[in-house]
Amino acid sequence: MGVVDCDFLIIGGGIAGSAAGAALADHGRVVLWEAEDAFAYHASGRSAALFEESYGLAPVVALNRASRPAHEAGGWMSPRGFLLVATKGQEEAFDRDCDQMCLGAMPPDEARAMVPILSDAVVRAAHDPSAMDLDTDAMVQAGLRAIRAGGAAQTGRRVTAIDRLPGGWRVRAGEAEITARQIVDAAGPWADAVARLAGVAPLGLTPFRRSMARLAAPGGHDVRHWPMLMGPGEAWYAKPDAGAWIVSPAEEEAFEASDAFADDMVLAEGLDRYQQAVTVPVTRPLATWAGLRTFAPDRCLVIGPSGVDGFWWCAGQGGYGFQTAPAAARLLADRVAGRVPELAPDVVAALDPRRFH
Repeated sequence: MGVVDCDFLIIGGGIAGSAAGAALADHGRVVLWEAEDAFAYHASGRSAALFEESYGLAPVVALNRASRPAHEAGGWMSPRGFLLVATKGQEEAFDRDCDQMCLGAMPPDEARAMVPILSDAVVRAAHDPSAMDLDTDAMVQAGLRAIRAGGAAQTGRRVTAIDRLPGGWRVRAGEAEITARQIVDAAGPWADAVARLAGVAPLGLTPFRRSMARLAAPGGHDVRHWPMLMGPGEAWYAKPDAGAWIVSPAEEEAFEASDAFADDMVLAEGLDRYQQAVTVPVTRPLATWAGLRTFAPDRCLVIGPSGVDGFWWCAGQGGYGFQTAPAAARLLADRVAGRVPELAPDVVAALDPRRFH
């Protein structure tokens, strides 16, 4: 293959693509293509933005832990805390969550002192003071700056064709065309579709919708320093957001890759579950929206080679994209460069996309 436009074409401009591109920038010229007119438009722009180290399956938790130093060094973390609360009849699910997430029990009265809208119906509580907010915009922008230092990041590039060339690829997005030695598929809900364009076997990635409602701060409280709240089994969660209060029914509904929208009935049901744990009546939402969380069949990320030379996966982030991004991107760069990854071999194997073929 002769002169190419870039060494790495990253397809997808959310946190997966921006972090991956930044990690690969030391290994060659990176170009990032985002289909929409803005970066982080879909799931990355609609994240709850919490770092909870024990959230997820074991390989995800390993990525979380490996990512913490980079989050701290980047200045992307700020204190938030996480509070799990249960009403009568939810004790079994509460205990499972505590075990899985390594949460310490807290007397319900102490939880009510921390979040005064919690009702007397809350009979169990557990707290993790180490949970942190993540500055998601700062993370994406840091990745884009690293890419642009020696390459390019472009919006409005919806990929329409991918052709194999000797030693690389030719990729088209409408009238735009680029040649690349290697492709990184970080296209979120569209990752399987991108793979098909390249003649790569899809992995069975499934997007799931999650709806959100922004409410006025309940009861006029200053919510800025309240922790994130969650019901057992992730039946709902609530979190401060720019002086307001967001509540999610935390649903998982398989959904076509698209610009997702909130479902009013799903929101109403989730807000009712939340209402059972608090005293302040739910008010009319100030805004509603939805995002897509894309999972592989085993709910672990897919990071690494596809089995087709020059085509790499960085997808299946589910609800863990921001908190895993630094370590996931470093793992991808290690695999591309042929280095031994810093992560344990069993974790690398659990994340290897070839586990499905």
